[in-house]
Parts: sequence; structure tokens; C-alpha cells
Amino acid sequence: MVEVLSRRETAPAWRPATRSRLTAAGTGGAPRLRAWVSGGVLAVLVGAALVVPMVVQLDQQFVDLAAANLPPGPAHPFGTDELGRDVLLRCIYALRISLAVGLLAAVVSSVVGTAVGALAGVAGGWTDRLLMRTVDGVAAVPHLLLGIVIVAILGPSLFSVVASIALTHWLSSARIVRSEVLALRGRPFVDAAVLGGSSRSRIMVRHLLPNVAPQVLLTTTLMVPHAIWHETALSFLGLGLPAHTASIGNMLNDASRSLLLGHWWMSAAPGLVLVVATLAVAGVGGVWRDRLNPRRRSELSW
Repeated sequence: MVEVLSRRETAPAWRPATRSRLTAAGTGGAPRLRAWVSGGVLAVLVGAALVVPMVVQLDQQFVDLAAANLPPGPAHPFGTDELGRDVLLRCIYALRISLAVGLLAAVVSSVVGTAVGALAGVAGGWTDRLLMRTVDGVAAVPHLLLGIVIVAILGPSLFSVVASIALTHWLSSARIVRSEVLALRGRPFVDAAVLGGSSRSRIMVRHLLPNVAPQVLLTTTLMVPHAIWHETALSFLGLGLPAHTASIGNMLNDASRSLLLGHWWMSAAPGLVLVVATLAVAGVGGVWRDRLNPRRRSELSW
């Protein structure tokens, strides 16, 4: 008894900080700060894109040559373009279109990819091999080049832009869903459903897809920035939305003609809005990804 007490008295009073303690004391606030900043910026952008067009009606054909090419100032914080239109107001309208196109295209591509991946994972055999070889073949073609071909066939319009993005960005969803379905096929609840006489379609709808839904939603969120940049590239090349429509790609296309004249604000404003919007969406998706993957979150915290 005396020996035990002496050991306790001579034991060091301090204890090395463990990994969990370091995480809680040190870098644990970084993901939370990133979530607040990204979510706040995205909320401001979405709020402006929804509220401002309802308050201020923009005439896409309006021309005011007396106010053309004005630099940023109190009356026009982002300046005016070559036709006298306010660049800030057009950026808000362009942001609304870009967010709508990106979200719609991401949802459509996720639905297509989920259907293909779930079918490949559940069916297996030659169906799985055929679908995955199709995925590899489409992935071998550059997305932008394939999107240009699709828009050239369908013609420049909102439908053609969404179709080109959806038909070129469903590959990652298909691969992720297939891998998740293959991992879930060996679970006990799936074996119980098979022994209970459930069909493959019922197992896929009732048991597999609900467990894959968080990964699908995460993939859709991370796909929105890619869709926005894809739409911007098509519109910049003159293959996206109509030229008179306020979109970021069209604004950058118009600004390219005035950049050599020193009118830098025409390209800086839509470029800044594009970068901030994509970083905000990607930041929210990154935080969500870390929350769905505890192992990755602990590695990043360490």
C-alpha cells in the first residue's frame, strides 16, 4: 500500500496532450469558421439574386450611351458597360441565372448518375460491365468539347446548356453510387430482404438508395461549381445563353472587347462574382463532406 502511494506521489503532474485534446483545443474551430464564412457568403449571394431582380426590373435591351463606359463610382459601384448598363445590376442578374443553371444541371446529372450507378451495382454481371465501360468512354472525351458538340446540335438556349452539363457531369455520381451499392450489398439487412422475397427493384428503392442519399446530395452540391463554370465557358464562347441575356459568360465575352481599351471593371466585376460564388458553394460542400466522413475530418483536424 505504501509502495502504491509513493508511486502516485512521484508520478508527473502533467500529461501529454492526446490527439483528441489537441484537436479540441487547437484547430477544431477552423472547419466551423469555414462553414460560417462560406454559408454566410452564399446566403448573401442567393438573397441578392432572389430579392434584387424583384425590386429592380432590368431591361435587357436598355441602352444609355450617355452613361457608357463609366468607371466605378458612387452612382455605379461596378461601373457601366459599353451600352451604359449598370454592371453591378447585370452581375446580380447573371448570378441568378448561373446559380439556377448550375443547380438544375447538377440535379439532373445526379439523377442520371444515380440511376446508372444503382442499376450497375444491383444488376452486376454484363450490365455492370457495359454501363461502366460506357462511363469510361464518356469520361475519355473532354467535357467542354462534348458540351460544345451538344449545344451545337441543339442550338444555343437554356435547355441546351442544361442538357450539355447534365450529359457530361453524371459520371462521378454513377461511380460513387455504384461503389456504395456494391459495399451495401453484403450487409445483413440486404441479405434479410433477399431471404424475405424482396425483388431487386424493391431492395434498391427501399434499402439501398436511402443509404446512398447523403453521398448523392453531397455530390450534387460539389457539382454546382463545375456546372457554373461550364455554363460560363459555353456562354463566353457564344454557345450558351442568348447574347442579350445577362449571364456571367456573356458579360465576360462583352468585356473582352473593351479590356484593351482600359475598361477593366467590365471583366473584373463578373469575374469576381464568379470566383466568390463558386468558392462559397465549394466551401459549403467541403464542410458537408468532412461531416459525412469522420475519418477525413479527424485527419484534417490533426
